[in-house]
Parts: sequence; C-alpha cells; structure tokens
Amino acid sequence: MAAKATIYKANLNIANMDTHYYAEHSLTLAQHPSENDFRLMVRLLAFIFNANEDLVFCKGIDQDDEPDLWHKTLGGDIELWIDLGQPDEKRIKKACGRSKKVIIYTYQEGMATSWFKQNQKLLNRFNNLSVVFLNITGDIEKLCNRSMTLQANISDHELNLINGDDSVSVTEQLF
Repeated sequence: MAAKATIYKANLNIANMDTHYYAEHSLTLAQHPSENDFRLMVRLLAFIFNANEDLVFCKGIDQDDEPDLWHKTLGGDIELWIDLGQPDEKRIKKACGRSKKVIIYTYQEGMATSWFKQNQKLLNRFNNLSVVFLNITGDIEKLCNRSMTLQANISDHELNLINGDDSVSVTEQLF
C-alpha cells in the first residue's frame, strides 16, 4: 500500500446468476495517489466479475511483481492474475509464466483497441491469457465514495452495479 494512499471501504452484495455465486464481501481498497476514481472502480469491477473467497487486492499500482488482484492457492501457486489497462510485453510474459490463468481488463475504448491491435500477435501466443474490454454504461465515478454499499447483479454476462438511486451497466467483451 502506498504511503499516502486513500482508503475506501466497499460492502458488496454479489448475485451472479451466470456462475451461481452469491456472497457478501467487505473490502478495503487503497487508492494510490496516481490512481483516479475511475480506475479504482474498474478494480472493483474486476473483483466482482471474478469474485471468490480467495481473490484479493494486491499491494498496488506501484508494484512490478504483483498484479492488481490475484487468487493464490494455499501452497502459494497463482491460480488467477488480474491486471488492468495495457501492460507491456515483459509484464504479460511474467504473468502468463507465473499463473494458471491471466485476465487483462481494458477499459479505455480507443486506447484499448489500439493497444490490442499492436500486441495481438504476442497476446495470441498465450493459452492462459484472456483480454477483456469493459464496456461501462453510466457514470461509474458517481458510485465511488470512501464508504460504499453496492449491489452487484450479473445475468447473461451483464453486470448491473447499484448504489441507491444510481446504477451503471457493465458488459465484458473479449478481444
């Protein structure tokens, strides 16, 4: 965690009808000084789409040897490595070599498409890698508060994230 990180608390109620996962999670997120609210919420979306009891947020944006989120076995093996944005070739190779499964979530449409096209040959070499674009409809930053209580409903691969009267819809699109 960064020395001057801002701490956020999120109480999530997740109902994933696609995977039949239903649980409540009380999470603590540390927002790095260089991280904006939008990216913080994308980290939360990545958690929701992959939620399980062993998925955790890692040390943060300034760590080269850890992803944004991961799921490790009791023996220390990495089951799932989740990165956000457009990581470089070296990081992708490291992630795919160390983990059983890797997911890269992209979220800035124009930049994500350009990055994918430039790296498509590299990305297609890895059988354990998925690249997913998060198509967010609505103002997700409006849901971001230092203390959040969110309802996350997933059905037919669409997430509806609700906080009182505010909501956003998110779909995953595989590249």
